[in-house]
Amino acid sequence: MAQDQKRYPAEKKGELLQLATLDDLKVMARQVRRDIVRMLALANSGHTGGSLGMADIFTALYFRVLNHRPHDFGDHHGQDLLYLSNGHIAPVWYSVLARSGYFPIAELATLRQINSYLQGHPTCESGLPGIRIASGSLGQGLSVAVGASRGMKMDGCDGRVFCLMGDGECQEGQIWEAAMSAAHFGLGNLIGIVDFNNQQIDGEVSGVMGIEPFADKWKSFGWDVYHCDGNDIEDFIATIGKIKAAGSSDRPSVVLAVTVMGKGVPFFEGTMPDNTNWHGKPPSKEDAAKALEILSETPYGDF
Repeated sequence: MAQDQKRYPAEKKGELLQLATLDDLKVMARQVRRDIVRMLALANSGHTGGSLGMADIFTALYFRVLNHRPHDFGDHHGQDLLYLSNGHIAPVWYSVLARSGYFPIAELATLRQINSYLQGHPTCESGLPGIRIASGSLGQGLSVAVGASRGMKMDGCDGRVFCLMGDGECQEGQIWEAAMSAAHFGLGNLIGIVDFNNQQIDGEVSGVMGIEPFADKWKSFGWDVYHCDGNDIEDFIATIGKIKAAGSSDRPSVVLAVTVMGKGVPFFEGTMPDNTNWHGKPPSKEDAAKALEILSETPYGDF
């Protein structure tokens, strides 16, 4: 990133796009997957599997769940905050940020280019709206979310803090230090979401370093645990609704969202070791063309 790069021009931000129906959300999720494939193919670099696998959750968050204001990103009062701990799936985040109005959609074509605002892992140095911290050093995101959650409670803010994590990074000890802190400080405004696909770059999570009994670990650290199908938008939204309805003021919550790596494009889907390369491998131009044919065009249009 060039040292003299200016902050992202706020006047280029668009209006927040809100989607009313489940069908609209599903169409947008397909568009997000198209964005991911196109971005990665243009860059010839990046992470395909996890980005596609989390498209449904990110779509649900930005177009239905989160209380957020793209034009007023700097003022957190009255807004929900989101932190992405497993920053290597940045393409899916960039897509929903652009599509919901944080910056022009055309910028998606610059992924991983020199001096692009859209680096391979999220960075806050460029001032890109929607991103509050640099991430990608796995295991660190939940600690930041704990700090933000406590700060919001101290300030009397009524928003929630969402932290997205990978199941593989939950092998990191810092995750559990943060989890212990969240319960200790009674952070009922904190919601963790774990991409529970049993995949990491070296193989299956259960084989590299088993994390089970996973739900019981969170419970023993003082968290309320919920489960959902992370590739079912309706199920995910309903699960977040249950958390909000429970109204816990002093217990953090975590959603273990089962997803399929590469979801939406059959030849990207699959478990390791048979389909391991798509964790951190971009599609070739030929693969991208096939994937885009499967992910038929939407009314929202490509960048």
